[in-house]
Amino acid sequence: MDFQGVPAIVTGGASGLGEGAARALAKAGCKVAIFDVQKEQGEQVASDIGGIFVHCDVSSSDSAEAAVATAREAHGLCGIAVNCAGIAPAGKILGREGVMPLENFNKVIQVNLIGTFNIMRLAAADMAQREPNADGERGVVISTASVAAYEGQIGQVAYSASKGGVVAMTLQAARELAREGIRVNTIAPGLFMTPMMAGMPQEVQDSLAATLPFPQRLGKPEEFGMLVDQMVRNPILNGEVIRLDCALRMAPR
Repeated sequence: MDFQGVPAIVTGGASGLGEGAARALAKAGCKVAIFDVQKEQGEQVASDIGGIFVHCDVSSSDSAEAAVATAREAHGLCGIAVNCAGIAPAGKILGREGVMPLENFNKVIQVNLIGTFNIMRLAAADMAQREPNADGERGVVISTASVAAYEGQIGQVAYSASKGGVVAMTLQAARELAREGIRVNTIAPGLFMTPMMAGMPQEVQDSLAATLPFPQRLGKPEEFGMLVDQMVRNPILNGEVIRLDCALRMAPR
């Protein structure tokens, strides 16, 4: 798909992987709308890339519908949607403080899995109305899973379940939306230098990097953005989940 002038939505675009994706798309020529709950950071990134910031709670139908409508009014029908919004609280099924509260598990599913589907469905509705290119393509959806979808560590039961759901949706959504000329792919990142990671002590960062086969360093948000760029550019990349993880396979703890 050609990038130039294409309206793009990036959830979680105020920081981390989402910021990396937003900057990559803007650099390629897209009109980017950053959806996030972090207003100050989101507005700063939007200003840097010549895009717009829209406050959005991806787990809310009303909030997401209003945000997509705002982006459409500003830039036109969405042609690229990148789902990066997510949360990753730790919690065991049976922890020291007792059984995991059901609402804790539910919140992670609501944001990571339902939030991804929420934006996917709304973006696809926009994309289906766009004029197709020579291949019949109208849009591209890219979601974010995690290596935890495959090797969830102890304490990641909710996070792993939510990201496993994103992985499971990918091929099915690609098959269903193929008739509309919409491609669907997912990135499953490993250990990246996100704001959460940057807040950890240097020795913790170093110990985590040492678990990576090669290269033995944390991934950079711009490297995530590079794969987003390639997923949009390559017209036959569809229905795929690509691990971006330095060949990492997570240990139980």
